[in-house]
Amino acid sequence: MKQITLILTFLLSGCGSDPKIETWPPERFYAEAKEHLEAGDYTSAIESYEKLEARYPLGKYAQQAQLDIIYAYYKHEEPESAIIAADRFIKLYPRHRKIDYVYYLKGLVYFQYNWGSLDRFLPLEQSQRDPSAARQALQIFSELVRRFPKSKYNQDAKQRIVYLRNMLANHELHVARFYMKRGAYIAAANRAKTIVKSYQGTHVVPDALVILAKFYKINGLNDLAAATLKVLKLNYPNHEGIAVVENLVVK
Repeated sequence: MKQITLILTFLLSGCGSDPKIETWPPERFYAEAKEHLEAGDYTSAIESYEKLEARYPLGKYAQQAQLDIIYAYYKHEEPESAIIAADRFIKLYPRHRKIDYVYYLKGLVYFQYNWGSLDRFLPLEQSQRDPSAARQALQIFSELVRRFPKSKYNQDAKQRIVYLRNMLANHELHVARFYMKRGAYIAAANRAKTIVKSYQGTHVVPDALVILAKFYKINGLNDLAAATLKVLKLNYPNHEGIAVVENLVVK
């Protein structure tokens, strides 16, 4: 029995690694990793990039591996690893010629995973989900556009910024309406103010003005209610909320 155990131990120990692979030069590791990446085999690509970094932590291939692995993590749906890898690259190579690409990738990670793994299976509208990742994506894409105005990723980033601003504004409106229905008028008004202040140009601004006007009227702040209603009429003369505020009877 002891002999069998020794034989098994010997056989298993021989399966740990291929001695030929251990002697590969960095370009061989990189070529293998790139081949896996282009084939969509992200698990194998990540393993090859990690081996390359472990054996050759310095040099151009290690640097390129650190760049490519961000994309591999992103495609393999490992957002936390992708973000960590992106942050590390930004810290180590802030002046890299592809640093705008790293910001773009990091923004994509937050954009795609702007809700948790559990939330994505729940029947909720985008505006009802946790907006923290969406805010991060908005911040990163905005930084990309600001810092790298000539980046080829700017056009796509700007489109995503428009989408994210509307989504976040919708979220604030959803919460504001929730508070209004439950009589938490101050909390509702604060959310409406956030929309008017931070999300100008989004389609929910008039709805936020309606909530503000109703809040002022309910609380006897008639001058502010009238001023808010005036802004609503001036900018959105056909909005149905105008009649709602005008016909609101405060008991």
